[in-house]
Amino acid sequence: MGWVMGVTYLSALVFLASIVYEHGFRISEAEENWLQGIYKTVWGIFLISTTVQIVFRQEEGKSKFTGWAWVLFALLYLTLLPVVFHRPDQTEGVYGVWMFFHHPYYRMAILFFLSLFYLSSSLVRLLGRRTNPSLILAVSFLVLILIGSGLLMLPRCTYHGISWLDALFTATSATCVTGLVTVDVSSTFTLGGQIIIILLIQIGGLGVMTLTSFFAMFFMGNTSLYNQLAVRDMISSNSLNSLLSTLLYILGFTLMIEGVGMALIWLSIHNTMGMTLDEELYFAAFHSISAFCNAGFSTLPGNLGNSLVMQNHNLLFITVSFLIILGGIGFPILVNLCRTVMYYLRYWKWKLFGRSSRFPKQVHLYNLNTKIVLIMTTVLLVVGTLVILVYEWNHAFAGMPILDKWVHAFFNAVCPRTAGFCSVGLTTLSTQTVLFMILLMMIGGGTQSTAGGVKINVFAVILLNLWAVIRGSERVAIFHRELSSESVRRSHAVLSLYLIVAFVAVFAMTLIEPEASVMAIVFECVSALSTVGSSLDLTPLLSPMGKGVIIFLMFVGRVGAFTLLLGLVKQEAKKNYKYPKDDLIIN
Repeated sequence: MGWVMGVTYLSALVFLASIVYEHGFRISEAEENWLQGIYKTVWGIFLISTTVQIVFRQEEGKSKFTGWAWVLFALLYLTLLPVVFHRPDQTEGVYGVWMFFHHPYYRMAILFFLSLFYLSSSLVRLLGRRTNPSLILAVSFLVLILIGSGLLMLPRCTYHGISWLDALFTATSATCVTGLVTVDVSSTFTLGGQIIIILLIQIGGLGVMTLTSFFAMFFMGNTSLYNQLAVRDMISSNSLNSLLSTLLYILGFTLMIEGVGMALIWLSIHNTMGMTLDEELYFAAFHSISAFCNAGFSTLPGNLGNSLVMQNHNLLFITVSFLIILGGIGFPILVNLCRTVMYYLRYWKWKLFGRSSRFPKQVHLYNLNTKIVLIMTTVLLVVGTLVILVYEWNHAFAGMPILDKWVHAFFNAVCPRTAGFCSVGLTTLSTQTVLFMILLMMIGGGTQSTAGGVKINVFAVILLNLWAVIRGSERVAIFHRELSSESVRRSHAVLSLYLIVAFVAVFAMTLIEPEASVMAIVFECVSALSTVGSSLDLTPLLSPMGKGVIIFLMFVGRVGAFTLLLGLVKQEAKKNYKYPKDDLIIN
């Protein structure tokens, strides 16, 4: 079985590479025939491999696959119908059925899903080898970035070509949902290139391991116990029993929110930008995904500060703002809110039928993480909107109607958390607003979200610990809950590591880019490390070494410096002894 699966995994890779070659290059007729031969070979290998797995499917007396896997296998075997049976006459009733299963698109779709199934299952199996999950997470993002940069360099993805460094920069920015770009997206990348960018954003926003874990568990079930524990930690599930449901919630929320956002964006721009219906739908889909994933990419020159949308498009800016907020509060919060809504719906259903007295009541509907994130998010948005409004009322927002000023103040308070859209030139903002934006970028969004930064949770814990120290309290508590010492320690470690990385990057950039102002460099480095994507117009002017520093910061910011170190540094074994305690003079 081992060598069979090895050949299967290799065939899946060859199949996906062949699709990339076919659609990324302009190929001759001979190359087309050669590719069709590869597809038929992969099809045959998958048939043999599937048959072997079905014969030896028993593993410890239990089936290895879920019902959906059997459906996928059945669809694969149906591709044999046109081979076994001759083509019927058009007058016969089965002609349409025969043509459907004979169609190359059907076979290619089945081979594509099988390739994803086998590759995702192999990746999840790596967790069963007790590989460090933090390291796998970092490597998965790195591999996706390298694949993305290669795809963006394909001839059909750009109008006039692109350098490897700019392709790497764009792929890193998209995968790490940052939004910083060294080239203009609309004039550099074709429709195919832009689709690759939005796919990188979607995969990077959800997380490579989230998607592969869902795909593998959806078709394979709950694999090994260690796999389940590793996946549970990565998606912050409450229990092993809720793993698949949590993954379904994550994907369901994403598709639903992005779908509603797409509809609202389309309504806000319909018949206002001189686009065809297809172009409007594509614009709406691209910006909805980019906003929810906190990426900040736009197909408009000048981002959302383009003259086409700056007037009479408040619905667009409000929709994008709330997509950013929903993507930035974190999937665990969305899951908790959804379950709370479902709880109240069930309660009112029981009450409607007069059985509310027997309804199984739940005491703590909102967990502590949800309360902290929602309160801190609200505070930061309100304060940010007011600060920007005060400093830019007669500055960057001068000449705008009053309603537009409020909308753009709210929009520019949302974007630093951490989506790099912009409606006004950031270089036109006052120094005070820029400094406040740097603070917002550092804080970022919620944990387990598409946002970056040190995270709201960490910032809240640090403030609570500061207040406890000032009051002389030995415990850090909120909402009648005491925070664990581990949470406090990790929060301070995350902030300390963030500041160290940011300082080193800023120091290095002052040497690499001596002509740039310190403010622009600090803003650029914090924006990259927090995966924000905002810039004081420094990104297109960066030297190759400067681009390399920003690429590194974007990668570290998305994976997490703390997570990255956990994957690289060997963890200390638990010790059964303690050293004598002593105190340092602090103040």
